[in-house]
Amino acid sequence: MARTGYALQCLVAVVALMASGLAYLTVRDVRSIGSSHAIVSGPSVGAQNILLMGIESRTYWNGTILPPRILAKLHAGSAAAVAAGTGGNATNTLILIHVFAGGKKAVGFSIPRDDWVQFAGTVGPQQTGKVDQAYGVSMFYQEQKIAAADPGISQNRLAFLGNEAGQAAAVATVEQLTGVHIDHFAAVNLYGFYELAKVLGGVEVCLNHAVHDKNSGADFPAGYQHLDPAQALAFVRQRDGLPNGDLDRTHRQQAFLDSVMQQLRQEGVLDDLTKVGALLNVAKQYVIADAGWNLLDFAAQMRSLTSQDLVFHTLPIVGYETIDGQDANSVNPAYIKSIVQAAFYPKPGPAHGRHHAGSKAKKKAPAGPPATVDVLNGSGVSQLAHNVSAALVTDGFKAGTIGDTAYRPSTEVLYGAGASAGAGKIASLFGATAVASASIPRDHVEVLLGAGATVPTASPSTSPTTSPSPTPSVVIPTTGPQGGAVSAVNGIPCVN
Repeated sequence: MARTGYALQCLVAVVALMASGLAYLTVRDVRSIGSSHAIVSGPSVGAQNILLMGIESRTYWNGTILPPRILAKLHAGSAAAVAAGTGGNATNTLILIHVFAGGKKAVGFSIPRDDWVQFAGTVGPQQTGKVDQAYGVSMFYQEQKIAAADPGISQNRLAFLGNEAGQAAAVATVEQLTGVHIDHFAAVNLYGFYELAKVLGGVEVCLNHAVHDKNSGADFPAGYQHLDPAQALAFVRQRDGLPNGDLDRTHRQQAFLDSVMQQLRQEGVLDDLTKVGALLNVAKQYVIADAGWNLLDFAAQMRSLTSQDLVFHTLPIVGYETIDGQDANSVNPAYIKSIVQAAFYPKPGPAHGRHHAGSKAKKKAPAGPPATVDVLNGSGVSQLAHNVSAALVTDGFKAGTIGDTAYRPSTEVLYGAGASAGAGKIASLFGATAVASASIPRDHVEVLLGAGATVPTASPSTSPTTSPSPTPSVVIPTTGPQGGAVSAVNGIPCVN
């Protein structure tokens, strides 16, 4: 089958946003997928931003706990554990996709679930936490509020309104983190993913290393292999035992989508009336999308998209921290906004000017690698090391260790071989003097924050000396724990 127009349609079919918009599907059938009024929908054609959410729920959408046999198959714990709060309604999968005008190109970013963020649009007192918690926190408090005001409300209605509050909070929180407006969303729960995988008959995957994780049920050898629906769910849920934990799990999710696209192209699933009907039936039961999304119009636009023009990345983190007793990712929202903005809304660069005859371009001396900065907090101000590290990353430095140290009356900046220039710039931000130290690794700077230290603004010495381009170059990082884009020549990426 030719490698044409199915890529984003297949992606959307996998998460059950729709069933491809083929002519024999009725408008009523497809529109029944969109039932949420949590957001005001944007356009269904042209440029648009779409948030895909995978909900780690051990219940049906109405809040009823899944039967024990299904919980066991999904490795999702016991009914008693679920009743006690295990799992909640966390958005373990968050993928933000931008579709460019004309539908011929799209780019997506996975948002690691442990990113520590400021919530937006949430219900209840909790206003900070991991990005995946915004949905469940708002759902919980909204249901409490509604039940108190209307004790006779039905469970179905209560759960529907609770989920709408969660959807609104998740969308608003991602908008605040990334700086872009979201036009549409679609959410699928744990059991819905399993049912979709059943319709697809499982999926082909490739692992760099053998894995065995009893928590998710992932028990696979290295190499290429076909996973049945339950195994496919374990594959995308595993994070324990992986080198980069949840960041590697985002690559699993991206690889799953890429592999299913390949499978759908080769097997012609979207041309099979029976299979498309089965996908649609699952979507109507297990998927929630915004009510204003015209999926048929959207599908028609997507027919010109090729798989080569759909790229997934993972948003970068600054480092790992323990915040409020939880293992979390520290992030730099300003940097994230710049990356997403540049990827979603690229602007043409300035026209190249002509050199005057006889003029010679000045050659710049090659710059050395940016210093890696370890920030230790001895100021007594909560999370100051995290915020200082994020600011220094924005200023062009690499993030290193973030942690605490004993209380200090003043800030000290130490540096190893090769990092004197960077250390001097950093020291000037704190009114300190950089001091060389044999105990600091090469190309590293250690900042020991003391009393009175604050988050620095951009260093004047790193500001451009010439007029900046109208389109600042923002490079999506390919190194670090989040890694680079997941891709494969044969359509089945190999991942950790």
